[in-house]
Amino acid sequence: MKKIIAIEDNLSPFERALRKEGYEVKSLKEGWREADAIIVSGQDDNLMGMQEIQTRAPIISAEGRTPEQILVDLKRRLG
Repeated sequence: MKKIIAIEDNLSPFERALRKEGYEVKSLKEGWREADAIIVSGQDDNLMGMQEIQTRAPIISAEGRTPEQILVDLKRRLG
């Protein structure tokens, strides 16, 4: 079963890299509840006005990182 990764809409280079590696990618607004991991831009501390969001999925900041670095981090965290 594919791992589901929820990402912010402004991270299209990351979305392409994730899909190429076989991850199922969903918009953060729609897929955060079912995501195995969440990737955010790191530019907004109060993501989508959802300060009270609770998830067990790791939240990874893409700020200052390449898609390749994110993929390495995901593989390490998700196994």
